[in-house]
Amino acid sequence: MAVHLRFDRGTLVLSGLAPGAVPDDVPGALWDPRSRCIRAPAFMHQQVREALEKADVKLESSAEAWVKPKGAFAEVSLRPYQRAALDAWHLAGRRGLVVLPTGAGKTRLACAAISSARAPTLCVVPTRILMHQWIEALENMYSGGVGVIGDGQRALRPITVATSESSYRHMAQIGHRFALVVVDEAHHFGGGQRDEALEMSLAPMRLGLTATPPADAASASELERLIGPLVYRLEVFDLVGSYLANLQLVTLELPLHPDEAQRYARDHGLFLDALRSFQRAHPDMDFAAFVRAASKSDRGRRALAAFYAARRLAHYSREKARIVGRLLHRHRAQRTLVFTADNDSAYAISREHLIMPITCDIGRRERQRAFELFREGKLRALVSARVLNEGVDVPEAEVAIVVGGKLGEREHVQRVGRVLRKPVGNADKQAIVYELLSRGTAEVQRGKVKRRSLVT
Repeated sequence: MAVHLRFDRGTLVLSGLAPGAVPDDVPGALWDPRSRCIRAPAFMHQQVREALEKADVKLESSAEAWVKPKGAFAEVSLRPYQRAALDAWHLAGRRGLVVLPTGAGKTRLACAAISSARAPTLCVVPTRILMHQWIEALENMYSGGVGVIGDGQRALRPITVATSESSYRHMAQIGHRFALVVVDEAHHFGGGQRDEALEMSLAPMRLGLTATPPADAASASELERLIGPLVYRLEVFDLVGSYLANLQLVTLELPLHPDEAQRYARDHGLFLDALRSFQRAHPDMDFAAFVRAASKSDRGRRALAAFYAARRLAHYSREKARIVGRLLHRHRAQRTLVFTADNDSAYAISREHLIMPITCDIGRRERQRAFELFREGKLRALVSARVLNEGVDVPEAEVAIVVGGKLGEREHVQRVGRVLRKPVGNADKQAIVYELLSRGTAEVQRGKVKRRSLVT
């Protein structure tokens, strides 16, 4: 009897085998007593087929529902390092992760990969802003029209862009429609529930793109399982001064005012006492475990409140507020991005200096209009907490002022990258990044770690 493979709600169903008859080396194959069939994860489709064929099992498949793109693909010109990354991906069996700095042209590399594959492709992106940027990039190189899943739209085409959230919601129905999955900002996968979106796809070809791959071994291993191994990597300073703008990093350690220093020492000390007490009792537990435990007692909640209060103070002290004003005045003729740790700080800077805030509260149309005015030079500065971190293409930005941040090394690399892209006609662009740190606080040590992340 032949074994038949079909796609069913994000899984593979193997029909024609008795419960105990599945070969032992078929990866992920398990008996499902509810539907009385053998199932395997969809993303193991290729391995399942190979294992069955190796076992001399007669195989029939209706799993794939691939519709070949009928539009024309324009030729995509690549820089030497982009060509090397594409070649490395091909040599790895068209599965793998490419790490390139922000501004180095990862989207262009992906367009070249899609053009070379000539296969139905799903591009998965983390935000709606990125979704619209990808649609524009794909429409410039493919004439057949681009599908959209996200932002209230669901139009499926051989070349489609979807947000991560929408792909998670719909992959059980569309996971058999695509032979290539491109995952932008791939570091968002590898450690969470949304990983199921990639598990429910049959696509044998996978390309992950990121500037900041996961540092922990568990997430890196999971990302390799879902997308493929690391096939190519360059860091910021590999490209600065050539394909990226020249970069000047300026770190300013600013003092807290006496009353701020007193409040910081009190709150940070209260937090450290509770943390050290927890670590002595639970030496193998991490910070997340401390937060969970602390939230269950009055003392713990006071310690957490003190921690957040101390962090807010360090993120936007009075001296930082003063220096932001001076820097905005110094660079008033240049287009400047100001990055804060939270929306409250962003709005405070916006009100004081009359510059446009870009936050989650600002609608898409208003944000797009602000970006247009910024590119035209009619707006000289923008301030944001998180929205500008990933994917926003503003090559005209020359100066970044990093007032504060919460997400560590990855966030820092992304923010620096916002000013490194060279606009057309400005080959000699000089980017300046100011990092403001509150002296005598935990920010100083974290700042050293973040700066090392640009070169390692």
